[in-house]
Amino acid sequence: MCDLFAQVLGLPRVGVDDDFFHLGGHSLLATRLIARIRAAFGVEIGLRTLFEVRTAGAVAARLDTAGPARPALTRQPLPDPVPLSFAQRRLWFLHKMEGPSATYNIPLVLRLTGELDPEALRTAVDDVVARHDSLRTVFPETEGTPRQHVLDSVTAELPATEITETELPAALTSASRHLFDLSIEPPLHVELLRLAPDRHVLLLVLHHIAGDGWSLGPLASDLARAYTARVRGEAPGWPDLAVQYADYTLWQNELLG
Repeated sequence: MCDLFAQVLGLPRVGVDDDFFHLGGHSLLATRLIARIRAAFGVEIGLRTLFEVRTAGAVAARLDTAGPARPALTRQPLPDPVPLSFAQRRLWFLHKMEGPSATYNIPLVLRLTGELDPEALRTAVDDVVARHDSLRTVFPETEGTPRQHVLDSVTAELPATEITETELPAALTSASRHLFDLSIEPPLHVELLRLAPDRHVLLLVLHHIAGDGWSLGPLASDLARAYTARVRGEAPGWPDLAVQYADYTLWQNELLG
């Protein structure tokens, strides 16, 4: 248990009586620790338990009385139709109630300096969208009941719009307010703004139904990796994802009902 505490906290070692939260732990790291304990011991320790007892020794003492681990999240055959997760259902409901709105848009702005290969960048966007099913998911409905529908493929259009530095703030603000039609439109919108031959700004607008603020890190990382590969004339050499969001949805519905 001390080893698991140390791994999650990024420390060389943790003592039996060291307080997880005094060592820099917080709620997100606590969630990771619970997952590590589940994988290592096959039991389910609640977050509340960690907040109450706080040390490796005290958590270890609870293992014998802990319940069995929840079912593992794995890839599985998708039913037809695929239901929405609870988070998707909430965002879909708000979309239907309010109509298309920029309220739940999450913009990511990247300044690109140096020589740019626009076709390699466009293909890299396609690579990322192909990798993550959630970026190709639309939400049609039948008799008022929504479903997840993953499009087979989506091809980005990425023309470079000429713009000045003075015009840039207003242009980014306007583009960030893109109105998604979630029933037919994938939840990622991309625009490329050209300030000079060696200066560009790339805007990615992610709808909250497909991600959150934390999602922007993996999104930018995958895009950078794909672009680096495409500039070399190669496809990105990343492994297949172990699960997709639809797999998580089925797992969540099975676990929580």
